[in-house]
Amino acid sequence: MNNDSILWFEDVCEGDTFLSPGRTVTEADIVNFAGLSGDFHSLHMDATYAASTPNGQRIAHGMLIVAMSAGLVAKLPFMRLIEQATLGLSGIECRFLKPVFIGDTVQVRLEVAQKTASRKPGRGTVVVRRVIVNQNGDTVIEGNWKLVLRMRPDGV
Repeated sequence: MNNDSILWFEDVCEGDTFLSPGRTVTEADIVNFAGLSGDFHSLHMDATYAASTPNGQRIAHGMLIVAMSAGLVAKLPFMRLIEQATLGLSGIECRFLKPVFIGDTVQVRLEVAQKTASRKPGRGTVVVRRVIVNQNGDTVIEGNWKLVLRMRPDGV
């Protein structure tokens, strides 16, 4: 990848928005995430118990949907273009608003919400707002991801 195909901190514009592809949540996703995370809570794993709750059925782990959102936004050209300039993730804030059920399809609306130059030379923080929506357009999770990006090495 050459420097022409990298978006540096200076190239990112507040207000830019992107929409990820969708992904349908399966029972296998939930079972696999439970095995990976060790979270076998009855709300996720026990259909009989979950039927007795206000949701009436099993729900996906909130952190599973956050993890899926990472994979969905990784497919966006914007994320590929900032990849070489990205130094790391400095923080995540999430609000879980609605449950996600087996068979729901989620996608992510991404917006560059803010950018701030760092006190450390050659870098800045970009706040990327993620709104995860289901197939009905309902917001299920919203939050901010703070990415630390390098500035252009040539200072232009």
